[in-house]
Amino acid sequence: MQGLVIKSTGSWYEVLTPEGNSVNCRIKGKFRTQEIRTTNPIAVGDRVEFEPEPEQQTGVINKLLERRNYIIRKSVNLSKQSQIIAANLDQAFLIVTLASPRTSLGFIDRFLVTAEAYHIPAKLIFNKLDLFSNEGLEILAEYQSIYERLGYPCYSVSATEGTNLENIKALLKDKVTLVTGHSGVGKSTLINALLPGFELKTGEISDWSDKGKHTTTFAEMFALPFGGYLIDTPGIRELGVIDIEKAELGPLFPEIRERMSLCKFHNCRHLTEPGCAVLSAVEEGEIDPSRYESYLSIYHGNETRN
Repeated sequence: MQGLVIKSTGSWYEVLTPEGNSVNCRIKGKFRTQEIRTTNPIAVGDRVEFEPEPEQQTGVINKLLERRNYIIRKSVNLSKQSQIIAANLDQAFLIVTLASPRTSLGFIDRFLVTAEAYHIPAKLIFNKLDLFSNEGLEILAEYQSIYERLGYPCYSVSATEGTNLENIKALLKDKVTLVTGHSGVGKSTLINALLPGFELKTGEISDWSDKGKHTTTFAEMFALPFGGYLIDTPGIRELGVIDIEKAELGPLFPEIRERMSLCKFHNCRHLTEPGCAVLSAVEEGEIDPSRYESYLSIYHGNETRN
């Protein structure tokens, strides 16, 4: 039988059959995906083949069907380990907050680079609009300007007040969408507001760290009543970029990609080389300094936790 993995708990996978039945499945033996070394060979969004175990009312997954795409993350604390967050996505949403907790530009850029690397369209959802002061609104406009110029759609919402949520519903319709972000950005609150009745558990901000307390433990996929699927993920405190060679990094920044052919040297690293069109664009203000700083940080292997 074939089915769709809609929940992963690490050792068991909830698989939805075409008939709408849910079966708890485990992996057969030493099941491994080819060419990808991760802590989880199967991810939410994967399509699999499994054999039912009638007596236990469970199943055994014996084959992973070909993935259209997937998105992966690396743990900063465990640099040799990586985890597939989800597979077969139409788009990915990063929920961003400017305070309580703060989402840094570096974190946003790492997310966007990862999405570019795995060919997944990304959108930025700025939450907690109801908490913004006039100064905060100015910073929000500045952030949105940086990314909208690069072709990344940005949206401002308030999950608690319901502001602009109809726009987000329209984006979700008939799509498979990954929703992620730091713990505490209001991800579960946003999902509850979009889908009344789901009642996902929400948490408060930790006093000592200003980071959210983890409320989502495992990735899970929900069918949307208006068409499509939404994948909720555990909050990410850090985001390491994985499996991207230094020579491959430049093209994952749209503003660098469009200028690379103008560099004097075809193998330009955009660091100190003479005749570098990217460096010239940074100096002339055509490339935002924060974006170039993110490029350098990722290039040199630095990690960010906020």
